[in-house]
Amino acid sequence: MLKKYMAAGVVAAALVGAAGTAHAGKDLDAVKARGSLICGVSTGVAGFAAADSQGKWTGLDVDTCRAIAAAIFGDADKVKYVPTTAQQRFTALQSGEVDLLVRTTTWTLTRDTALGFDFTGVNYYDGQGFMVNKKLGVKSAKELNGATVCVQPGTTTELNLADYFRANKMTFKPVVIEKVEEVRAAFFAGRCDVFTTDASGLYSTRAANAPNPDDYVILPEIISKEPLGPLVRHGDNQFADIVRWSLFAQIEAEEYGITSKNVDEMLKSDNPTIKRILGVTPGMGKALGVDEKWVYNIIKQVGNYGEMFERNVGMGSPLKIARGQNALWTQGGLQYAPPIR
Repeated sequence: MLKKYMAAGVVAAALVGAAGTAHAGKDLDAVKARGSLICGVSTGVAGFAAADSQGKWTGLDVDTCRAIAAAIFGDADKVKYVPTTAQQRFTALQSGEVDLLVRTTTWTLTRDTALGFDFTGVNYYDGQGFMVNKKLGVKSAKELNGATVCVQPGTTTELNLADYFRANKMTFKPVVIEKVEEVRAAFFAGRCDVFTTDASGLYSTRAANAPNPDDYVILPEIISKEPLGPLVRHGDNQFADIVRWSLFAQIEAEEYGITSKNVDEMLKSDNPTIKRILGVTPGMGKALGVDEKWVYNIIKQVGNYGEMFERNVGMGSPLKIARGQNALWTQGGLQYAPPIR
């Protein structure tokens, strides 16, 4: 019996050893050979992904890309951003034009299976809403019977819109426009009564694009679940792991109070979890196939999840969105990371 247990122990140890070091796949190999990450983003959504007059990209999705680059290269700036429309985005990922999408894209069963993608987490919990001009006098989405509604094609928004009106026995006239910039322009020009998209997009549009933001109201109804996050192609598990754990690392760092300002001091912490997270106790980087300082590099250069949220879409930004569901689980939210151990 003892020999049997010893044999089982040897096999288990061998399996752990074999799994202890990550092996690069074709997508990660291509990223490393190129020396930069190609990230598919939106064509311009303030707070999530938008380029300024100098061509500098900022936003929550942009910072998510930067965190992944920091994990792989130790340099958050080694990213090329490729703007994609709602209809172009999946083709861009499938064809290899981009390495991943971080483009306010909702995680759904079909996208995660039939399209050949892997979603790796949620960097923003969202839900679909409606925005109208105050002059319309509407207080609830259930008062929108017969309205004209501006919406983008090829989105969950378009499908949810039809479901909501059908379920509430209302009718609407869709004004379908592909590019989000043109959707906004049509709405503010009065071509439609209502603009519908993820609530985050409505806040962004009102803050950045409305002629007078105070003239527009976002109705209280949220009609869907829209978990937004990064996605990669099927077939390279290690690359998917790095994308997944880069976001988890930012969430975990916030939970343990590690920030871009105190991360150097935190290297001296006696807390065994913090030592593992920051690579003072080695092993996590090797398991992922990156430098042991991967989390340190992410937090030092990009910040933890809370820092990233606040400067891009939170109360410290023009959007002034409350954390809500995007608060940590310890604060009543949904953001939660598996242990880094």
